[in-house]
Amino acid sequence: MSTKKILLVDDDQDLLRGMAISLKAGGYDVVSARDAISAVSTARSAEPDLIVLDIGLSGGDGFLVMERLNDLLTLVPVIVVSATELGPNRQRALEAGAQAFFPRPVDRTAFMAAVRQALESPVPAE
Repeated sequence: MSTKKILLVDDDQDLLRGMAISLKAGGYDVVSARDAISAVSTARSAEPDLIVLDIGLSGGDGFLVMERLNDLLTLVPVIVVSATELGPNRQRALEAGAQAFFPRPVDRTAFMAAVRQALESPVPAE
């Protein structure tokens, strides 16, 4: 079985690095993007098996990224991470198709379990 590829999208370099370390330690390949524009282009070119997406990004927020990748998201699961307005953002992210939502600071054990589950489960059809 090939190694699963995860696209990490976050504008905070330290958080991006920490999540990448955890995912690589879990045996995943990791590619990253630091803003909404590069997130969309990287998602299309890297063909990830999972996208981990921050809501607060420069160049557009995570919701814009999900909207721009709507066709791809029917095939690729998304896990959203956010530190802002947890209630409204959680609901909006799940309605937009995210499989999981994690507030910051992220519980690494629960996050890694959600990653494994998202990669093992088929993306629900709309």
